Amino acid sequence: MPVIPPPPPSSPLPDGRSAVRPSVLQLPVSRIAEVSALGFGDPDIVTLWYGEGDLSTPDFICDAATAALKRGETFYTYKRGLPQLRQAVAHYLTDLYARPTAMDRITVTSSGMNAIMLACQAILDAGDNLAAVSPVWPNVAGAVGALGAEVRAVHLTPRQDGGWSFDLDRVIAACDARTRAVFVNSPGNPTGWVMPQRDAEDLLAFTRSRGLWLIADEVYARIVYEGRAAPSFHDLTEPEDRVIVINSFSKSWAMTGWRLGWMAAPEELTPAIDKLVEYNTSGAPAFLQEGALTAVTEGEPLVARIVEQCRQGRDILVDGLQRFPRITLARPEGAFYAFCRVDGMADSLSFAKDILHRCKVGVAPGSAFGEAGEGYLRLCFASSADKLRLALDRLTPALK
Repeated sequence: MPVIPPPPPSSPLPDGRSAVRPSVLQLPVSRIAEVSALGFGDPDIVTLWYGEGDLSTPDFICDAATAALKRGETFYTYKRGLPQLRQAVAHYLTDLYARPTAMDRITVTSSGMNAIMLACQAILDAGDNLAAVSPVWPNVAGAVGALGAEVRAVHLTPRQDGGWSFDLDRVIAACDARTRAVFVNSPGNPTGWVMPQRDAEDLLAFTRSRGLWLIADEVYARIVYEGRAAPSFHDLTEPEDRVIVINSFSKSWAMTGWRLGWMAAPEELTPAIDKLVEYNTSGAPAFLQEGALTAVTEGEPLVARIVEQCRQGRDILVDGLQRFPRITLARPEGAFYAFCRVDGMADSLSFAKDILHRCKVGVAPGSAFGEAGEGYLRLCFASSADKLRLALDRLTPALK
């Protein structure tokens, strides 16, 4: 038989179509990754580009996962999460917020990002659109775009002091007959903006009136500098509301590499989520969930420690950046990012690359977070004081 050579990787199918779905081919490369790829692994770079600190997961969480491994918890498990973990998350939310959350509404996911993707897969068809309050983490647009749907950015209003304000009229104007959901992240990545409860009430009333889904990304809910937690849709919603609240173990318990999260959703969505977990991951590893169970039941001192480190980091980085005349920056109310406007910076991606080469500091370009982020840089302050002071010293030539 003749040997038929394989087609080149980029060749089309016999009918002329692309071998890869166009909606996937058109997904942009993360601009944060584009910068970090230039210096990833260089020990001399002060890395403030990613959304994680320099605190390793504490022993009491790791020990619980290790013990589960030693017990042989390495088999398939419940798709929507260990019952004891789902119950613990429900108790945690009920203790934290004004309204109770039932265990049946909780699904443990293989990261917060996986929860976002599952929510999008459940409610979006190709040609639909989702209105997203922006600037916002770019992976949200990627999840929507991968499904052939459209993100409509609803810009927060930048204030003179560097802060941000929400305008419901912009959300209403962005929605049409193909809109299926509104996405809001509070406390916000990258802005540090925290949605006031009155704005949350108004947004919920609007989505209820239109029968829209509301996806609330609350992964930074505990990283706030006034009160125990940020205002939440858990304080406002009824169990049957079309509201999906997404959270993660990554930020509040120093577990970024564990890739575990959860979602709270109405029973209407449960059968779809159950199927989608099966076809995406078939569930998170049981031994990792045992670590998460210990985190959520015994981790309040750790949460307080992380918040205090972030508070100190915020003050060091914000105070330091505000010394530069080119910088406009409000002290963020939540999350752990300084999102600063830089006077005279027209291309944040090129500027971030220049900072990497000139200053050996890794920052995220504001344009990574959508059109509303251009002109800004994002710096993560969830790190040690020494690391942040070193970053400020090195940034002086670029920002003065």
